[in-house]
Amino acid sequence: MNAPANLRDFLAAQEKKTLLRFLTCGSVDDGKSTLIGRLLYDTKLLFEDTLASLEKDSKKFGTTGEDIDFALLVDGLEAEREQGITIDVAYRFFATDKRKFIVADTPGHEQYTRNMATGASNSDLAVILIDARKGVLTQTRRHAYIASLLGIRHIVLAVNKIDLVDYSQKVFDEIVAEFHAFSAKLNFTSQVAIPLSARFGVNVMEKSGETPWYAGPALLAHLETVDVDSGLADKPFRLPVQWVNRPNLDFRGFSGTIAGGRIKPGDAITVAKSGKASTVTRIVTMDGDRPEAVAGDAVTLTLADEVDISRGDVLAAPESRPSVSDQFAAHLLWMADEELLPGRQYLLKMGTATVPVSVSELKHKVDVNTLDHLAGKTLALNEVGYGNFALSQPLAFDPYKDNRDTGGFILIDRFTNATVGAGMVDFSLMRATNVHWQALDVNKQARAVMKGQKPVILWFTGLSGSGKSTIANLVEKILATEGKHTYLLDGDNVRHGLNKDLGFTDADRVENIRRVAEAAKLFVDAGLIVLTAFISPFRSERRMARELVGEGEFLEVFVDTPIEVCMARDPKGLYEKAKAGAIKNFTGIDSPYEAPEKPDLVIRTVEDDAEAHAQAIVRALRRSGYLG
Repeated sequence: MNAPANLRDFLAAQEKKTLLRFLTCGSVDDGKSTLIGRLLYDTKLLFEDTLASLEKDSKKFGTTGEDIDFALLVDGLEAEREQGITIDVAYRFFATDKRKFIVADTPGHEQYTRNMATGASNSDLAVILIDARKGVLTQTRRHAYIASLLGIRHIVLAVNKIDLVDYSQKVFDEIVAEFHAFSAKLNFTSQVAIPLSARFGVNVMEKSGETPWYAGPALLAHLETVDVDSGLADKPFRLPVQWVNRPNLDFRGFSGTIAGGRIKPGDAITVAKSGKASTVTRIVTMDGDRPEAVAGDAVTLTLADEVDISRGDVLAAPESRPSVSDQFAAHLLWMADEELLPGRQYLLKMGTATVPVSVSELKHKVDVNTLDHLAGKTLALNEVGYGNFALSQPLAFDPYKDNRDTGGFILIDRFTNATVGAGMVDFSLMRATNVHWQALDVNKQARAVMKGQKPVILWFTGLSGSGKSTIANLVEKILATEGKHTYLLDGDNVRHGLNKDLGFTDADRVENIRRVAEAAKLFVDAGLIVLTAFISPFRSERRMARELVGEGEFLEVFVDTPIEVCMARDPKGLYEKAKAGAIKNFTGIDSPYEAPEKPDLVIRTVEDDAEAHAQAIVRALRRSGYLG
């Protein structure tokens, strides 16, 4: 009869405990997984069959001789066990009488830094492990810097394997001094250094007699008592709208997880982007209506007024609204093997909103060893940079330091849908709100009518020597004889003026096409038929150019000539120079060409002469109504 009451008491006690989310990070083989395994083992949270399996696996995969290899509790993948490293982020739950914990064991290998950032993004504290024999390494500094960037303000410096240096205080003090000299610039609220041996449990659960010179707390005691309250409930109200809940004509609510502050029925709210205001009438949840909701609660709000709200909007407190802009400055951790190219369009996902974005200017990269700012045009895998971001439309956001949920974002590759970067907003570039489109009485349609044609971009793309410029020039000559208004942008010609400051790196090629696309857009607005002849090797930039203009105003013309034919023609002698190493980053030799997947027109120059192809293109324009 007492069991249900005891169970209720137990559950009630668990609900009152605070939750600490923390991660372990550091370099390879510093003992992160072993430390977590030791915590799970010593807090008596393992079932008997798990213990039996651990003992069996320790004999097969273990690296600790006859002892239990605690790392195997966390290293779940076969590849991890065979290599003795952590590859993915492993999350584990454990609890003591004082607190509940969720711990993320993150990889130490540099190539998996992106996984470490994932674990840090929702953690309150970081345990940075250092092998006492190796001291502070580059990866140690990198992880400390990323933890700081991602809003972690509490650090435990765990100097592990202290037993392998004979519990030396001198070694410990030197490591701590070196780390603190580096981390002093990172704005951590608290830093606690602990000498420990995860394998033997020294200073893990309780203070050890092996280190009588150490006066600080054991690791678990510190984790149980450290105050990491982020105070999200006391911040301004934010609700990124995930879903407009409309099950019937009588109910319309706005669902999402509160990212900051608290809300009650009767409170005023504002749609951050539009400025429309209303009042909350109900807070609806799966368990019924609630009198109040706070940060972290998933709710549906109903409003007193019919307000235009959709997924991606942010509901906010009227007296403390977030910034709304289409440009901001931010830090960026690059996570892809293919480098970041400023000017290239990616997708930015912030909260529940997803919009196209490009890095308009990369201001600097960060040297993770010294925190110095370095010049650079691109970011490589695991590099951190700082720059300006230009969005296709305004979004509502807060500085990341004020709110992780409304100030953090990821970048997504538009073709592969892979996450390629993680960013933290620094501040809004308010100048973006000071520039508005000027209404003009003579518009694109009027200019096109005057010219008796439909404006369009004919975007010729293909390898060097494929015949792009030759065919584009012939098409323009034919159109000119018919009285059509045209303009030809040629790849070589624009590099004498508009783009004379650009080279031929991937980053410069992206910027080259961005500028040309913007110029072509202006010519389309003038009512012209625009012809462009550029290699334009990347699909992403050709897609960007297409999206700058309206439906039907962009025709991709793929001049499909095999590279062997182009090399045989070699009208400018470029292939020979490229093969000899005199020209770097030459498309088709040491730089890739991404052929169109669904071009509007395909021209195969080996099948006919340039004049015939030009006539065929003009006929296609006439059939589609572009020539009036």
